[in-house]
Amino acid sequence: MTGARRLGRTRVRVSPLGFGAAPLGNLYTPLDENQALATVDAAWDAGLRYYDTAPHYGLGLSERRLGAALARRPRAEFSVSTKVGRLLEPHPAPTGSDLAGGFAVPDTLIRRPDYSRDGVLRSLESSLTRLGLDRVDIVYVHDPDDHLDAALGQALPALADLRDQGVIGAVGVGMNAVAPLLRVVAEADVDAVMVAGRWTLVDRTARPLLDACAERGVSVVAAAPFNSGLLSRPSPPDDAFFDYGPAPEAMLRRARQLAEVCTRHGTVLPHAAVRFPLRDPVVAGVVAGFRSPAEVASAARWAATDLTEAAWRDLDAVTG
Repeated sequence: MTGARRLGRTRVRVSPLGFGAAPLGNLYTPLDENQALATVDAAWDAGLRYYDTAPHYGLGLSERRLGAALARRPRAEFSVSTKVGRLLEPHPAPTGSDLAGGFAVPDTLIRRPDYSRDGVLRSLESSLTRLGLDRVDIVYVHDPDDHLDAALGQALPALADLRDQGVIGAVGVGMNAVAPLLRVVAEADVDAVMVAGRWTLVDRTARPLLDACAERGVSVVAAAPFNSGLLSRPSPPDDAFFDYGPAPEAMLRRARQLAEVCTRHGTVLPHAAVRFPLRDPVVAGVVAGFRSPAEVASAARWAATDLTEAAWRDLDAVTG
């Protein structure tokens, strides 16, 4: 695993660029089975050795597709993370589509929040079945925004026990919000936190979280480096999204200023977006979602090549 970085004090290592498998679950729009497989193959060929998924992504479809795509790969050569906190159960009144949940799949299943010890064990067992694996390397508690006490009191201790028994390699929490992650780092025995969209080129509000993690030996995995698409193109369009919705005018203006700086320094905005999180030593890796081999190839090229110090100075001047 070229350039692999260790998570916290564990033996788990992740590649600097990780494969976010939400698109494999038909995030927003369908993804052809063959293209899903080809995209994972392209990630492997590009040197990505960390793959992140969750039951939430396509009601299990992402886990099944990822497991099938990795089945012929040497297990010791890659790390996989999945998540707990949402049990998948039969839907009592399906409507035909899970698009309301964000995924273009039939809603034959429903997500039920469960951050109890039993819920964690059941969720992990089901994930292993869908993945076709006998173990996962990292388990994150998924978005416990409204269940933080249960996550701290039940889910995280259960995962810590599994880690101490050698069943899993590392324990973490994955969220979009910084404040609850700060509480997790202060109160729980975790090896990593996955923060989505809050440690990016344009949104650096996770700075206090990174500082807290550095003090406690906890690694950060920075997800969603493109901020829902705002930073994914050389020139952000008028209809760009930020944080799952239309980008506010001020944020769009800032992204365009960043794009202009990139152009002056001979690169493009998404290059800076991929590289930015990796500047801080507490960040073990950046995880982005991919829908095609071409997207993987571009991101892998950007992740492998840093910007100049002059470029970073000018970019930092825009964000303050």
